[in-house]
Amino acid sequence: MDDARSRSREPDTCRDLDRARQIEIRESLRFFAERPAEIAARLAELDREWDIERALAAAAGVLSLGGLALAAFADRRLLLLPAAVAGILLQHALQGWCPPVPLLRQLGFRTHSEICRERCGLGMLLGNLRPLADPAPAEFVAELVQLDEAVEA
Repeated sequence: MDDARSRSREPDTCRDLDRARQIEIRESLRFFAERPAEIAARLAELDREWDIERALAAAAGVLSLGGLALAAFADRRLLLLPAAVAGILLQHALQGWCPPVPLLRQLGFRTHSEICRERCGLGMLLGNLRPLADPAPAEFVAELVQLDEAVEA
């Protein structure tokens, strides 16, 4: 889901978390600019990181299956749980936001584009996204941070 579309419907607390995440990404890039040997390990971590969409889908699946099992073995009224989950997923699909999003953001889940932004920045530091294959000079790192800040403005 496009971040601009989902961000336009999120409350201010999510916007604050977005700003904090952007700062974290910049700090991460600064950190790894000084430690290029550790970038490969960080990229592997990013490969394993769950984005907010995946976390939302997993939570919805667990709650839906749990509600169905409880309805089958305990009380049929618990079928309301999977119905509520389906409604939340529909709202998320239509509006790009739903009530669990702020909670998942506070738990540390990032958007796909935030993960990609860090991945691309690390790739630039390695020289994978530039014509030259040598490590990124300090001026390039400063340019990268300025570009990121300009995009945020």
